[in-house]
Amino acid sequence: MNRHIAGIFFLSVLLAAFSSCTAPGSGSKIVINEVLVDNQENFEDDYGVHSGWVEIFNTSYNSVNLAGCYLKVSSQPGDTISYFIPKGDVLTAISPRQHALFWADGAPRRGTFHTNFVLSKTSDNWVGLYDSGRKLLDQVVVPAGVLKTDQSYARVSDGSDEWEVKDDSETKYVTPSTNNQTLEGNPKMDKFEQHDSVGIGMTITAMCVVFTGLILLYICFKMVGKVSIKLRKRNAMKAHNITDKQEAKERGLGEAPGEVIAAISIALHEAQGADHDVEETILTISRVKRSYSPWSSKIYSLREIPHKK
Repeated sequence: MNRHIAGIFFLSVLLAAFSSCTAPGSGSKIVINEVLVDNQENFEDDYGVHSGWVEIFNTSYNSVNLAGCYLKVSSQPGDTISYFIPKGDVLTAISPRQHALFWADGAPRRGTFHTNFVLSKTSDNWVGLYDSGRKLLDQVVVPAGVLKTDQSYARVSDGSDEWEVKDDSETKYVTPSTNNQTLEGNPKMDKFEQHDSVGIGMTITAMCVVFTGLILLYICFKMVGKVSIKLRKRNAMKAHNITDKQEAKERGLGEAPGEVIAAISIALHEAQGADHDVEETILTISRVKRSYSPWSSKIYSLREIPHKK
């Protein structure tokens, strides 16, 4: 009885651990990635309302569930509002290197991603993210007077330590639910294009890779075939209690005739569902014997061609 109680207790502890907002793996981390305080003409929510928002980013390469976490906001000393991210919503699971957007509209009845607080437009905004055990995961202070309307305070790139003001310019634009920094090009590709503008090197490299792979596959299949033939012959010699390889070769042990290989190939082909119709497995051949009857003879036919005179 005590073992059953201990097992149930251990199982409940595991379920509580997995239901908390921690990622399944070591080194995973979720951070506050971008905050917009005064939203007038920026991104609008699913109700068509412009509100401030807080973006959370999953820096790990594992899925993270925010269910059970806390978002806390404070604009005055000693005045902290906590928003508990409810459980049961599948959308709280953030995929690897993806984002989640929470609306600071003070209307939690509108859904899971609508918080019970509103960001202050005149004071500093401290935003903290806590796990289900009230452990601080990440925090940021959005200074007052720095952000204008429809400007956000964000990390330079997703998950980086440096923050900047997104003023909606060509290089610093507000990015809700997407990457904070978009790369216009790939330095490695640009360097390769600089040294091989025509693409001859890329063509030769690609063809070398393809032919090398084909050669390796040929060698691999050839070796596997030889090993399988040796194993089949050895098993056949054991089954017939023969130790002399010459005698086994003369008797043809372990060598499958062509008919057997063809039958196996057809069976594998049909097993894969590639047969276009299903035939019966029994063939019945009956010999038909007809008896002569003058009534069916052509010589007594009435359709004779009349003779011309």
